[in-house]
Amino acid sequence: MSGASVLFDAPGPRARLRHHLYSVLVVLALIGAGWWLYTAFAAKGQFTAAKWEPFLDSQVWETYILPGLEGTITAAAISIVGSVIFGMIFGILRLSDHAWVRWTAGTIVELARAIPVLILMIFLFSFFADYKVFPSDQLALAAVVIALIIYNSSVIAEIVRAGILSLPKGQTEAAVALGLRKNQLMRLILLPQAVTAMLPALVSQMVVVLKDTALGYQITYVELVRSGAQVGAALGNPVPALIVVALLMISLNIALSFLATRIEKRLRSGRRKKGGAGVLGADTIVTDAAPGVD
Repeated sequence: MSGASVLFDAPGPRARLRHHLYSVLVVLALIGAGWWLYTAFAAKGQFTAAKWEPFLDSQVWETYILPGLEGTITAAAISIVGSVIFGMIFGILRLSDHAWVRWTAGTIVELARAIPVLILMIFLFSFFADYKVFPSDQLALAAVVIALIIYNSSVIAEIVRAGILSLPKGQTEAAVALGLRKNQLMRLILLPQAVTAMLPALVSQMVVVLKDTALGYQITYVELVRSGAQVGAALGNPVPALIVVALLMISLNIALSFLATRIEKRLRSGRRKKGGAGVLGADTIVTDAAPGVD
């Protein structure tokens, strides 16, 4: 008996027919649900030209949409960079040889993961306002960015730790046998491979960061969802406004995923082109050599 037959039984003619039937039914159900939503909105006049015409006015975009888009991109960009930096740091600290470092980093990571992002934003916003930590016009941005960094860096730390642990142990043993120090092992051998391996998970978390900027709506931060709600309230077209916002958010997420995919392909192709060129020369390795070795 082959291993494939143990893990998966190939469907027979009846099973394949049944699966095709289920697929057709699901597609029809989705089409029906979409048509029902369309007719429900159309009956309320949400697809009339008057509801959508304001989005052809540049003034509406300059007053509402573009400031919100700028706020979303600004908060997401700062949060992504900060989350990756601190996530890398804490991910490496969780692999430290010193138990107290591992336990301290692990406790911080677990606490950060356990706190809901929205509650953290509200707390930081109130804290910063009470103690005047930031200028009044930067309070909301600071609360959104710091809350997103705290939470998402804890998630990325686990991604980094898992990515490094997934690498073959033989590489670590070989590096230790060559006399590489721990920081050289991490910087030259483990991290470059781990980053490539965990890039899809990092991309997913970056998309989460981008979407979570919408939570800043609750603390008066000017971002895309808040701007869309303001447009809908001001012009009396909330459904078209939120549809436009949804399309913009989807476009941003697709663009971020596309950019990360291109980076991943370049990293992988670069490693294939280098081949064995990435092997360290013996004279480049700093070792604590045995007595008598220069």
